[in-house]
Parts: sequence; structure tokens; C-alpha cells
Amino acid sequence: MRLSTGVTDDSSDWRDGAACRHHDPELFFPEGTAGPALRQADRAKQVCESCPVRRPCLDFAQRHRPAFGIWGGATWEERYDRRHKVAS
Repeated sequence: MRLSTGVTDDSSDWRDGAACRHHDPELFFPEGTAGPALRQADRAKQVCESCPVRRPCLDFAQRHRPAFGIWGGATWEERYDRRHKVAS
């Protein structure tokens, strides 16, 4: 069943409504941690800000812990920090 956001109630289909689907995937995988990579990460996060499935995307990344990429508007380091703040 489809919800009004275009996302299905099946958690495996949350990607169907992702804003990043309309952008070059490389945008969400910056190489490096300074200069151009930081600007690229900021551009990716801007896409995530208005994404209707930002929360499911971040939840997916928190569960599966991909080592690279911007997921749910957060870098690996930001997701790591969130996990450890919650655990504290």
C-alpha cells in the first residue's frame, strides 16, 4: 500500500521516494574529509534536508552501518557520533 508521500509501508521500498534518486550517486560519496569533499558533502546534505524518506534512510544507515556515504543527511562520522551519544 502506498502512503501519500509516495513511500510504501514496506521498509525495503523507502528508497523509491528518496530525493537522491534524481541526483548523481557520486554526490553522496565524497572522497576525502577536507576542501572539495566537505563542499560535496554539504551539497548532498542539502538534498537530504527536503527528502521525504530522510528518517528511514538514516535508520537504515544506523542499522547497517555503511562505512561510506551520506545517508539520511549524515556522514559516517556523524552517524558514529549519534550512535555513541545514544549509547552513553
